[in-house]
Amino acid sequence: MLLKNKNAVIYGGGASLAGAVARTMAREGANIFLAGRNIASLQKVKEEIIQNGGRAEAAAVDALDENLVRQHLRKVVDSTGSVDISFNLIGINAVQNIPLIEMTLPEFVQTITEIMTTQFLTCTAAGQLMVRQGSGVILSLTATPGGIGYPLTGGFGPACAAMEGFSKNLASELGPHGVRVVNIRSAGSPDSRPFAQAMLSMPDMVKPILKRMEEDTMLKKLPLMEDIANTALFLSSPLAARITGVTIDVTVGTVTQIKRPPTDIIPRQRAGIVLDPPERQKG
Repeated sequence: MLLKNKNAVIYGGGASLAGAVARTMAREGANIFLAGRNIASLQKVKEEIIQNGGRAEAAAVDALDENLVRQHLRKVVDSTGSVDISFNLIGINAVQNIPLIEMTLPEFVQTITEIMTTQFLTCTAAGQLMVRQGSGVILSLTATPGGIGYPLTGGFGPACAAMEGFSKNLASELGPHGVRVVNIRSAGSPDSRPFAQAMLSMPDMVKPILKRMEEDTMLKKLPLMEDIANTALFLSSPLAARITGVTIDVTVGTVTQIKRPPTDIIPRQRAGIVLDPPERQKG
């Protein structure tokens, strides 16, 4: 088992992608600590892991609350002795589908502020513990706009770029203490819950978006949740012991920006699907 007896804290663990990551890590021997705002969804993932022979616990934790994040990590350490893996996959509501020049400052800044706040709080809290241990892995997830220009993503695209820069800098500081920090960049998983829900409610709008996203990749396919989960498993394992301070690209070779959708497909609005959001746990 690649992660035998490793303790993994996964924020937003009740969401579809985070649940896939949790189940994959549990299958490889990790003790899973699910954290999020929706305890019911966390319990569901926990029960699935246990039914399949894994080990998991669930706790109500708002990953935007510093005190709650630190209290939870202390409980994990008190009960297990260490935190070996930290992966923040909570979702953030983002204003999208309108040009940047038509956005208000609050609409643009809120997404960046919330994303960087939760990443800073969870990553630094885990990092402090891991430095004392002399080991650990901190993962994060961004999307295609972190690497190339992508229109109509509002503050989400710049937030992805900020997360990737933060991950590199944190890696440079924690590396001498034996702690690795790696970011994963995804092109968006069409089998994740946000896309599935959007497909049901807005099929005429979502189908063309997914088609264009696929066409922008080299293999003409998008990564599934299993692909992201397997990447996270590899990066958390001894197989990736010399990988840190980088973004691992799982965008299936997306190298060109998506063409601006015609207005008859996506109306200008201060709402819409995020191209690749971890799901925000609803309280």
